[in-house]
Amino acid sequence: MAQSFKTHDVTNQPPPLVGVNLLTSDPVLSALLDPLPAQVSEQVGALGQFYGSAEAVELGRLANQWGPVLRTHDARGVRVDSVEYQAAYHALVRRAVASGLHCSVWDASGPESRVRTLARAARYFLAAQVDTGHLVPVSATNAAVAALAHSPRLAEVWLPMIRSRKYDQTSRPAPQKGGVLLAVALGEKQAGSDLGALTTRAERDGSEARADFRLVGHKWSVAGPAADAIVTLAQTRDGLSAFLAPRHLADGTRNGIRLIRLKDKLGTRSVATGEIELESAVGWLLGASGRGLEVISEVVTLSRLDDALAAAALMRAALGEAVHHCRHRKVGGRLLIDQPLMARVLADFALDVTAATALVFRVAEAFDRAGDDPAEAAFARVMTPVAKYWIAKAAPAVIAEAMECVGGNAAVEESRLARLYRDIPMVALADGPGNVLCLDVMRLLGKSNEPLEAVLSITERALGGTAKSSLNILRAALAVALADEGSARVLTEQLALTVAAATLHRSFPAEIGDAFVETRLGKGWRTTYGMLESRFDARGLLDFVCPAN
Repeated sequence: MAQSFKTHDVTNQPPPLVGVNLLTSDPVLSALLDPLPAQVSEQVGALGQFYGSAEAVELGRLANQWGPVLRTHDARGVRVDSVEYQAAYHALVRRAVASGLHCSVWDASGPESRVRTLARAARYFLAAQVDTGHLVPVSATNAAVAALAHSPRLAEVWLPMIRSRKYDQTSRPAPQKGGVLLAVALGEKQAGSDLGALTTRAERDGSEARADFRLVGHKWSVAGPAADAIVTLAQTRDGLSAFLAPRHLADGTRNGIRLIRLKDKLGTRSVATGEIELESAVGWLLGASGRGLEVISEVVTLSRLDDALAAAALMRAALGEAVHHCRHRKVGGRLLIDQPLMARVLADFALDVTAATALVFRVAEAFDRAGDDPAEAAFARVMTPVAKYWIAKAAPAVIAEAMECVGGNAAVEESRLARLYRDIPMVALADGPGNVLCLDVMRLLGKSNEPLEAVLSITERALGGTAKSSLNILRAALAVALADEGSARVLTEQLALTVAAATLHRSFPAEIGDAFVETRLGKGWRTTYGMLESRFDARGLLDFVCPAN
């Protein structure tokens, strides 16, 4: 007798990818976190369980489906300049704050003290696979602390509030809250990434002895604009200077920070990004007047590390969705993952996912070692913009290919892949797009060849047999780029690929590093995935990177 079906029966569709521990199901991440003490690994594993849960996935969906709403005034007509968020957004930020993503590198002690950046990177990487938008305010707060360090008096007041692991979403003066979050507001309409073209003015509020300034101007694109304070730049008579502007003043009145509008963005819709005007807003000087770029430089570096982590996390999430689909979906009576062409496509972009993850975690490791090792400090300075550049460039192609592996369902808004694809350009645009990153690399390497040689020395130890030729290519690429600024992208990408290859050789089976070297460094540029030759074990690589549940 023929089997009868109801019209609502669904077959040949994969189950939802939920209920998976994002740490223990990811051998790549697990291997890179080997330096973590057991106690820290257990804490990260618990977060991996949460962020792979159906609850966390649903929170990410809800936070993006109903985005933030601007409230400029209350019912009485009183100006409030607040942003209302969906409850799911608050739930995710609350978890991130409790995990210390906004402050742990600044107060780590005990077993995490020597691996603080690596441990935080692991937690950030897991959280970003659920939603990148909610991480924007915690990332900004983490980075902004570097600016506070230039003014010990302000740091003494604000650091205890920042180090709190409590998320307080209320709008009131910072000392009255259980914890605070900061925003970073730099660019302006006429300036964009050209910070030298900023026109916001800062004038002293009273005598020279006072630290208070009044800020007048605007900021064009501020993520999390209703934060408890913003770190910003303005022109003084000494030049560009950095300031901390609180949302509320000591007497409880609101500072002159006006929210003009929220931007209707392509991606990271869960978090508000707005335009603000500074109407004689009180600002406290950070560092010396006229030294704003110096103060803000480490803020930008820390933000770029988070950008690279987020991009790598989106790549990993996309790979996971694609492999999961292909392990359950049949075409022509055979599982997609058992079909050679699909397996080679998946394995090919799994190489980039693995390399991106390895590269960004190697950079995080360098941050932890920088205080004791000048070579590692140079590695962190050079490779942070390099890693952000290459990973942000690789991620859109990876996510697009993952969508093709899944098919038409991937383009439906209920699909996580659709949201990943919308989010990745926002990550790439944050804290300097590609050309800005490359020019920053050139400025750093143009001053001295010592930073590059430090990177090459570290890379040579891990790269193995191809080290000499690969490193000579990089030296030649630097010479060309110094003479021809237009070739800066060639140097930056080659540097990223070479260091990523070395990190793969250091951390994973030789077959993975060899496949990456031969396909990414040993051949010319190609535009599509699925070009792996049959001598590479595509299925074995896939089963290592994404083991079956």
